[in-house]
Amino acid sequence: MVAGIQFLWKATHGYRLRPWRSPYLRWRLETYSGKKADSLKAKDFWELMWGERGQVLRFSQWLGEMRGYAEEPRER
Repeated sequence: MVAGIQFLWKATHGYRLRPWRSPYLRWRLETYSGKKADSLKAKDFWELMWGERGQVLRFSQWLGEMRGYAEEPRER
């Protein structure tokens, strides 16, 4: 869960109070949902986030797992 929050913090840089305006998140939501990014409104953003909350949570868990692999000490 922490990894998901960290991801959102970085992905919404400059748009933290309005994440639906973040160019990166707009692009990601457009590729995920197929809805045009230029027509994305706050209501659409929150409906998608709530409707896909299971996927969002799984993504957050996956991020944490990948971060764990990236932070493992490397053997030489």
